[in-house]
Amino acid sequence: MNTVLVTSTGESTGKTAITLALGLLAKERGLDVGYMKPKGTRLQSSTGKTLDEDPMLARELLGIDAEMHQLEPVVYSPTFIQGAIRGKENSEELSEVISHHFEDISEGKDLMFIEGGGSYRTGGIVDLTDADIAELLDAQVILVADYQHPSDLDDVVAAIEDIGSDRLTGVVFNRVSDASYDELETEIAPFLEARGVPVLGVIPTEKDLAGVTVQELADELGGELATDAPTDAFVERFLVGAMGGDAALRYFRRTKNAAVITGGDRANIQRAALEAPGVKCIILTGGHRPVGAVIGKAEQKGVPVLLVNGDTLSVTDRAEDIVSTGRTRDERTVERMRGLLYEHADVDAIIGDITPSGDADEDDE
Repeated sequence: MNTVLVTSTGESTGKTAITLALGLLAKERGLDVGYMKPKGTRLQSSTGKTLDEDPMLARELLGIDAEMHQLEPVVYSPTFIQGAIRGKENSEELSEVISHHFEDISEGKDLMFIEGGGSYRTGGIVDLTDADIAELLDAQVILVADYQHPSDLDDVVAAIEDIGSDRLTGVVFNRVSDASYDELETEIAPFLEARGVPVLGVIPTEKDLAGVTVQELADELGGELATDAPTDAFVERFLVGAMGGDAALRYFRRTKNAAVITGGDRANIQRAALEAPGVKCIILTGGHRPVGAVIGKAEQKGVPVLLVNGDTLSVTDRAEDIVSTGRTRDERTVERMRGLLYEHADVDAIIGDITPSGDADEDDE
C-alpha cells in the first residue's frame, strides 16, 4: 500500500481539487483508493463543531466507506489552537489517534491520499506539520504551489527543505497564468530540477476555477452595487485598505484579480485602488457611501463598487470564505482538475506503478 500526501506552500492553492482529482485518476486505473485529512482546517465555526467539507466531498466522490471522525481525526479549530497553547493537547496522543484511524481506513487499500491542512506549516504547535504527518504515516509528498513571480520560489524552496528530499516526489504548480507559463517551464522548472526537485506538473489557470465573479460576491455578501459597471470580472484574493494613500497604491499595484475592502469613508484608499490595474472590485464597509467623485471615476474605469454592511474584518472573513468555497468544493471542479492533471502533469510519477490488489490476487492464482 502506497501513501501520497498532498501539501502546499500556502492556503487556497487548489490542494483539495488536486488531491481528489488524483484519487479519481487512480480509481480509473482500477486501484482501491483511500483518503484522509488528518487536520480539519476548513471549518465554519470557531469551535470547530461544523465539520470540514473536504472529507465529506472525498467520501462522496471516491466512494469511501469511513466515518467522518476517522477521515478527520483532528479538528484544527481556533478553540483547538488555544487549547494547544495552554498545554491541553498532547502531541504524542494526537499522533497515536491519527495513526490508529489511518490503519483502520487504509486496510485493503492500494493507495492512500492524505490531504494536508492549510499550508505545509499548519500544525506546528503540536508537532503535526505536514512534514511530521508524512513521517508518521510513511508518505511520499506532492507539493502544490502557486507561481506569479520568481520570488515565489523562496516559499517553494523553504517547503522543500522542511519536507526533505527523501520524502518529496515533486512539485505541481497550479493556476499558472499565460504570462508566467513559458518562464516557469523554460527557467523555473530547470532551476528546480538541477537541485534534484522534479516538477511534475504546470497547471494553467482556469478563470472559472480560480475565483468568483463580482456579481457572485455581491449576491453572497448581500451587498448593494453603487456603480453601473460590469460585474463579470473574477476575484481571487482580497486586500484590506488600512494605510495611507501612497502606501496603499504601492500595495495594490503588486497584485492582480483582487478586491479591495475598506471603509466607505476612506476616499484616499478608494482612489488609490482605482489606480491599480489588478483591482477588479472595491468593497466598502461600515454603511458609508463613497463621494460622487469616486463613483464617477469607478464607472469611468469600469470598476464596480460594492456596499456591504458590517465592519472590514468581518466582511473580509466572509468574502475569503466565499472565494475558498467557490474554488474547489464541488464535483464539477474536481472533474475539471482531473482533466487538467491528465493533460499537464506526470500522473504516472505521482501515483506510481501500482498493481490493483485484485489483479495481484488473480496472478497468484
